[in-house]
Amino acid sequence: MFAGLLALFCQTACVSKKEEKEEAGKFTATSPLKIDTSFTKEYVSQIRSVRNIEIRAQEKGFLQNIYVDEGQYVKAGQLLFKIMPKIYEAELAKAEAEAKAAEIELQNAKTLADKNVISKNEQAMAQAKLDQAKAEISLAKLHLSFTEIRAPFDGIIDRIPLKLGSLVDEGELMTSLSDNSQMFVYFNVSEPEYLDYETHVKSRGNNKVGLLLANNRPLKYTGDVETVEGEFDHETGNIAFRARFPNPDKLLKNGETGKVLMTVPLKDALIIPQKATYEIQDKLYVFVIDKNNVIRSKNITVLGQMPDLYVIDKGLSESDRILLEGVQKAKDDDKIEYEYQAPQEVLSHLRLRTE
Repeated sequence: MFAGLLALFCQTACVSKKEEKEEAGKFTATSPLKIDTSFTKEYVSQIRSVRNIEIRAQEKGFLQNIYVDEGQYVKAGQLLFKIMPKIYEAELAKAEAEAKAAEIELQNAKTLADKNVISKNEQAMAQAKLDQAKAEISLAKLHLSFTEIRAPFDGIIDRIPLKLGSLVDEGELMTSLSDNSQMFVYFNVSEPEYLDYETHVKSRGNNKVGLLLANNRPLKYTGDVETVEGEFDHETGNIAFRARFPNPDKLLKNGETGKVLMTVPLKDALIIPQKATYEIQDKLYVFVIDKNNVIRSKNITVLGQMPDLYVIDKGLSESDRILLEGVQKAKDDDKIEYEYQAPQEVLSHLRLRTE
């Protein structure tokens, strides 16, 4: 009985080992597919208001009133701050009094000139003195108007650094005002990508881009690439693009960051499934099968990626055969048996954007 049990155990173990060996030896291979396609590339971007200005004091004095709060939405012409106007009111009153005296002098001079008591030149001098007094009134009114600081356009108030009673110097920063009805998004593009854009994208009118926010959620509105700067940055080799995004929900603020999502067209691109790759120290590799069915790892560089797919830049050719299934259990210089699947068949089960 013991001998029979031993034989049964040995037979079971051998069958189990044989099945494991067969399972370990099951591999699937495919090849890169050359195809015209496109992929979405991310560009780090800076988000700016269509209008963002600093509001500064144009007169010196004590801050008498603050009519708004930080973060408040204001309308064009709305009163924001008031600097104590007493000294400027006094200057205006003085200028008006001097103008009134000059007007009386002119009337007297005109009467005397008509009687030939004084010359016409003296009348002209009295007229000039009145004109000068009126100019002083206009200047005094202008200085007085500067004590009231108003919003030049609709927007959102930023931080207010000064408090009531603060002594304000001429030119001192009162706050900033941002018009966030629409937003400018700036991003840098390399020279080859710029040439591709001008050749393949702009010519067909497809200048739409998306925006990925800092929380990795896409903005629900698309933007339009409006303009490209006039020259490349000699240090980076990049050129700046500007896209305009609508902002009806007021979600975007001046100074935010994000990533512009631009669809980049590709002609004769090599595509492979992502699952055919593995990563070591931030580098991507695939197993390439030679004519003797021996596998060897090969480093590849990726131009871009799509869901489930990589667009190959360097490292593979269309004729290469690469390991698709069994990558995790394969080792360099292993001789394997595999089943070949056409790349069209493999990619038909994956997500691919074609042009």
